[in-house]
Amino acid sequence: MKSNYNKLPITPIKGHSCISGWKNIISQLQHQSPEVIAIECYPGVFMEEITAEVKELLNPGLIINTSDAMKSEEEISTLVQPYITDDPVFGYMTSLELEDYFDEVKVENLKKKINSANGCVVIIGPGALLLNRQPQLILYADMSRWEIQMRYRNNIACNMGKTNYTDSFSYQYKHAYFVDWRVCDRYKKRILESCHFILDTTKPHHPKMIRVDALYDALKQIVNSPFRVIPFFDPGPWGGQWLKEVCDLDRNVPNYAWGFDCVPEENSLLLGFGDEVVEIPSINLVFFQSEALLGKEVYDGFGDEFPIRFDFLDTMEGGNLSLQVHPLKEYIKEKFGMSYTQDESYYMLDAGEDAFVYLGLKENISPESMMSDLEEAQKGNTPFDADQYVQKWPVRKHDHVSIPAGTVHCSGANSVVLEISATPYIFTFKLWDWERMGLDGKPRPISLEHGKKNIQWNRDKSWTKENILNLTEPVAAGDGWREERTGLDASSFIETRRHWFSKKVLHHTGGVVNVLNLVEGREVIVESPDDNFEPYIIHYAETFIVPASVEAYTIRPFGESEGKECATIKASIRTDRMKEKILK
Repeated sequence: MKSNYNKLPITPIKGHSCISGWKNIISQLQHQSPEVIAIECYPGVFMEEITAEVKELLNPGLIINTSDAMKSEEEISTLVQPYITDDPVFGYMTSLELEDYFDEVKVENLKKKINSANGCVVIIGPGALLLNRQPQLILYADMSRWEIQMRYRNNIACNMGKTNYTDSFSYQYKHAYFVDWRVCDRYKKRILESCHFILDTTKPHHPKMIRVDALYDALKQIVNSPFRVIPFFDPGPWGGQWLKEVCDLDRNVPNYAWGFDCVPEENSLLLGFGDEVVEIPSINLVFFQSEALLGKEVYDGFGDEFPIRFDFLDTMEGGNLSLQVHPLKEYIKEKFGMSYTQDESYYMLDAGEDAFVYLGLKENISPESMMSDLEEAQKGNTPFDADQYVQKWPVRKHDHVSIPAGTVHCSGANSVVLEISATPYIFTFKLWDWERMGLDGKPRPISLEHGKKNIQWNRDKSWTKENILNLTEPVAAGDGWREERTGLDASSFIETRRHWFSKKVLHHTGGVVNVLNLVEGREVIVESPDDNFEPYIIHYAETFIVPASVEAYTIRPFGESEGKECATIKASIRTDRMKEKILK
């Protein structure tokens, strides 16, 4: 059956317009007759393109790049090293501010140069306002983290204050995750309201510009209805073939391992302004509509972070994931500066006849022997025999297993997992990777030292079967529907409910953000009982977010699914469990 998965969902925005193309954008700026223009840039933005277009079309008297006011690369390397660390994968969440990157003497010299310049002055780059706090025009050129990652991979972007275009992707990503994005997000939240325009330069040489007040209004519109972020997909050494067909992806790519269908920290939002589409980082919605999106209690607990992640792991005709474990909450706080950890679950969206998961440990194994064998395998001496130490369970489509932090686990070949988890998603300690290389031809990093300090050795076969394997129980039922509690274990702050339905089902956010995926059925329609938002159509395997402020909403089979049984899996935050899982 032909895919109906929507890879580019656009949220229409009412009451505002967009300016497209450098010529039209520069013309709009010229109408203001500014003496000083500040163009703030998120790291990863092509400042060279902005500079070239400004120079040609605006012909200012002076153009300043903020990097000219920053400390030297050597000084910046020393500044960030405590947060980057020497660990190949992990760092520590930085406390740095953008001001820490600037050299006071250089700043003062450039301020004098600006004050004495003839004609219009344009300041471009991160921290433009630090060189002139009262420009007549302020633009903010934003960028989603996923696009930045693509630029790292193509050696066309570097970390802030550096020219490390050819550094390894893993280093650039770690640098950005623990330092750049933290510093610049804090700065963005401080200054965005004072800006006049937002620049979308995601597509080179095809810029879009909207007013900042239009952005703020757009975000208010979004949190009044269900919406989707822009999914992205990535190949991997164990990747499969299922996502290609279901999500209509490039058939020439060898495989797709991951599908990131709801990771607001890295996804984008597409905003429709008439015929024009503006791409913004979806994290902006979390920053600037926190309470309406998350709900007051969730916002009070997590702040402006989105605490739920949905993604796909495709091993259909592929291989096993790495054998792994996630850190305990005290460990992730102490070692990496994170306030909560990655409790997660595997929902089996699809499964072959031989599908399985590794989950928990065998009975009466020796921790010393297991770690010794893992260490020998890491040295390349003897392959690790996972079946000797880790319990293997057959799984079927729609099974749902819980994986609390500290549990050894791995999804096997020939399955498609909808992974539902808490958000700190890079903190996976790989224990064994089946003697294979990454897509770059190099071994993927193994984290035995971290792993052995977090494995909960009491989680053996009997404990796993009783506590985290297929936790499904009926909750309620009615005419044409039934509800089940499933998935995450009793200690998690995320609760998942599955609804089977052939008729309309009434849902309520309960004052907290809801995240759902259509796990069975061709398509459904989400509607407001009070006509508070436009009907919203969802297709098979699509993840969608219902903001806390929406309150009541209904879901029913639609189109080809009318009269047939469909199913959604819904995740929300259990606020009564939240406080004990967050370390302030």
